[in-house]
Amino acid sequence: MTRLSVNINKIATLRNARGANNPDVIKTAIDCERFGAQGITVHPRPDGRHIRFQDVIELKKVVTTEFNIEGYPDEGFLQLIKEVKPTQATLVPDKPDAITSNAGWDTIANESLLKKITSEIKQRGVRVSVFVNPIETMVEGAKAVGADRIELYTEPYATLYHKNKTDAVLPYVAAAKKALSLGLGINAGHDLDLKNLAHLKQSLPLLDEVSIGHALICDALYFGLENTIQLYLRELT
Repeated sequence: MTRLSVNINKIATLRNARGANNPDVIKTAIDCERFGAQGITVHPRPDGRHIRFQDVIELKKVVTTEFNIEGYPDEGFLQLIKEVKPTQATLVPDKPDAITSNAGWDTIANESLLKKITSEIKQRGVRVSVFVNPIETMVEGAKAVGADRIELYTEPYATLYHKNKTDAVLPYVAAAKKALSLGLGINAGHDLDLKNLAHLKQSLPLLDEVSIGHALICDALYFGLENTIQLYLRELT
């Protein structure tokens, strides 16, 4: 079964626009789980422009499914992981001022850094996933640093999907096969939506988890949050 982890960053963005607590991030996370989501994902950034560190601490108290915290592994992020001890920490190479993730790690060039951080996080009993492009050598590098899983960066897939979905998914199939041969779990995320999700799942049947935020929240504006989560779950069956 491929788990659906709902990224609730955009809920926090909407809340922060008015400075009060509407919509309520904590309640939304609880509702996402109640509506069928099998995980909650957050990506706190140092400037607090969406999910804030205090949100993460409060979410830990209520999330009953898999809790995934993703981010650039600076000192603030690592301290948060130590305090919250989520199910999974997803390491991304974003700079603090990045609008969104736009590339995976070069796991070869950053081997020493990632190995140190991965070891430190795993000592806390937290699963580590490393965000990578669908390149076999990058997958091998993730294994070398001690990661438990990779998260495949799927924006290139989503971009090419409308032109040629067969070609779009080929690098992901190869990367997934490499990951499985190395004993790595496979996650995926970025620009996945109701149009392209099913083909990715069918092509990567042993996909462990997808993390979806922006498209899912946009769809919820039209279909409602509960119905939208069910629609996404249907694409993963």
